[in-house]
Amino acid sequence: MAATEATVMEKIVSLCKRRGFVFQSSEIYGGLGSVWDYGPLGVALKKNVKDRWWRAMVQARDDIEGLDAAILMHPKVWEASGHVAGFTDPLVDCRTCKSRFRADKIQESNCPQKPSKRPGEHTTCDLTEPRLFNLMFKTFMGPVEEQAAVVFLRPETAQGIYVNYLNVLQASRQKVPFGIAQIGKAFRNEITPGNFIFRTREFEQMEMQFFVEPGTDQEWFERWRQWRMQWHRDLGLTESRLRWHEHGEGELAHYAKAAYDIEYEFPFGWNEIEGVHNRTDFDLQRHQEHSGKKLEWFDQASGKRFLPYIVETSAGADRVTLTVLVDAYREEIVEGETRVVLGFHPTVAPIKAAVLPLMKKEGMPEVADQLYRALRARVPAFYDDSGAIGRRYRRQDEAGTPFCFTVDSETMADRTVTVRERDSMQQERISIDQVPAWVTERLAGSAAG
Repeated sequence: MAATEATVMEKIVSLCKRRGFVFQSSEIYGGLGSVWDYGPLGVALKKNVKDRWWRAMVQARDDIEGLDAAILMHPKVWEASGHVAGFTDPLVDCRTCKSRFRADKIQESNCPQKPSKRPGEHTTCDLTEPRLFNLMFKTFMGPVEEQAAVVFLRPETAQGIYVNYLNVLQASRQKVPFGIAQIGKAFRNEITPGNFIFRTREFEQMEMQFFVEPGTDQEWFERWRQWRMQWHRDLGLTESRLRWHEHGEGELAHYAKAAYDIEYEFPFGWNEIEGVHNRTDFDLQRHQEHSGKKLEWFDQASGKRFLPYIVETSAGADRVTLTVLVDAYREEIVEGETRVVLGFHPTVAPIKAAVLPLMKKEGMPEVADQLYRALRARVPAFYDDSGAIGRRYRRQDEAGTPFCFTVDSETMADRTVTVRERDSMQQERISIDQVPAWVTERLAGSAAG
């Protein structure tokens, strides 16, 4: 990572702590490696991303149902899926500095003793031979810690969908083709997590599994590729920083017929934020074999009986949240000073509007408080009466608030307020009574865009 790129990420990490987006987990105890807590603005931003995904996947469609499967599942689920035997990364240790690295990512790592070199290149490096390391977290169910009580924290949410496929199908009265969507936590004991919230050991996935008739899978695969890329564009992400990466033969997972990643150009390089995969009937076939339960679909209209193929879309809620933060971050010179702005798409901005009384006198705080409460009944709003008005604007710019409403002496005379728009910094005056409707109309317009 170049110095300027590293500086951008350092500034974003610093901003996230200062403004209450993301904190290091257990920071007062020195922190826990690659585990993060979302603060007031961060939890709102991430929730808005997840809500937007849920609306697009479940609420706006008739052919996708929602699910929330448990994190703990029967151990045989992970045997059938291949995670117990094959969910591994190659690990190497350095006997000198005691650091660990993924053997297949060694060229992307830095030697802790000499960061300008790769592990193994420094004169004192002493690397072990690679060995396979299973990424699943183990725990025990019940009071006795014995092999029979071993369960796993799920490394992905998809298997919870597959084992509930028949339950959802029968309860919802859906027909193939149809999908099941889920947002939930997953856990991977990553060897080399990093890049802030991009790769962590505890993370949240937004996954949808779409069940189709074999032979129609490639057509559905291409449709979902188009739909998912458009969803990221509609988040307001910069078009030139989005691209497709096709998995070649050496990259394809054993279960996949085809796979593409949506990649975003972060300050630390191009990296995946969502995958679209044609998983064939591999997963249902494995669960059918291991459970002894028939998972075939019978189409009464055609008389066909088949095991559905699956088109999967899998996005990381944390990764998309980081993408939104990185894409929104910018610095501008305004009147000789640096203005830091998070130019969020209004629908994902944690705070939609801020109300700022110009002074703490002449009845302005009381009028501003009434406006704030009227706004808050409709949208997430913020009240700030501390400091110079310019400084308050800057604080809202850093929080990504699209609109600020200032109550001043003119308000007391004619019941109008100043509206200041975040990106253009342009100001206009509107009636104070029109403010709630004015904000909701613009949010509705941006949601449709």
